[in-house]
Amino acid sequence: MTRALVALLTLVLLSGPLRAEGERAGDFDYYVMSLSWSAGWCALEGDGRDDPQCDPGRGLTFVLHGLWPQHDQGWPSYCRTPERDPTRAETAAMADIMGGAGLAFYQWKKHGRCSGLTAPAYYAKARAAYRSITLPPVFARMTKTLKVPAEVIEGAFLEANPGLARDQITVTCKAGRIEEVRICLTKDLQPRRCGADAIRDCRLKDAVLDAVR
Repeated sequence: MTRALVALLTLVLLSGPLRAEGERAGDFDYYVMSLSWSAGWCALEGDGRDDPQCDPGRGLTFVLHGLWPQHDQGWPSYCRTPERDPTRAETAAMADIMGGAGLAFYQWKKHGRCSGLTAPAYYAKARAAYRSITLPPVFARMTKTLKVPAEVIEGAFLEANPGLARDQITVTCKAGRIEEVRICLTKDLQPRRCGADAIRDCRLKDAVLDAVR
């Protein structure tokens, strides 16, 4: 392999987001809290699974997808930890804000182990993070599917949370739909600037916002 090719491969590897698996628990810089638009997830995935989260009448708006330990560049996953996995009861107790227990256990395996916390403490931290943000009440009244600029979703969160700045929140889309609102938080759950690889602003002007079920 020529020196030029080695240099090119090195540049490509270093220019992308850095992820690692099996890192040491507790080694991270901040959290990204991901809030998923429940009806959008149901339209894309949940309905195909007959997931109870998508049952009519639940009235779910933004649910907690996860609380993710993050590096300033890149993120850890599936970390090594001496802590035990959560019990079924502990994961089931998260269903009220996460939509279901299955997601809660998966989030612990992939992200919670990297927090350096016990499973109960991680779930408590995730719940505290979720409660630290005011969900704009307008979303609970979304009885019809709409097409809106993604920036409107961000603006609603900024208005409902005066302590939040534009560089601390990002809105993502998937398949033309509003997918998630992600908010960057310190380890003490205070809003902070997102790292460059955590900002994935959706620029769609006609993103689908599925009606609340």
